[in-house]
Amino acid sequence: MLKFVKNHMESITGIEIYPIISLLIFFIFFVVLFWWVFTAKKDYIKTVSNIPLDNQNQTEL
Repeated sequence: MLKFVKNHMESITGIEIYPIISLLIFFIFFVVLFWWVFTAKKDYIKTVSNIPLDNQNQTEL
């Protein structure tokens, strides 16, 4: 099965750019996420972390 897929992929012209693009998207996403985590304000992190514990904002059905 893998041999069939490999042979089929080799016949497509220009397909070698897709793994490079996906690696760049993956790398850029995690670099931006890493940057956001270290530059986020501590007050915002504290507020967001307490949202699940806040019972005042829940509505009763």
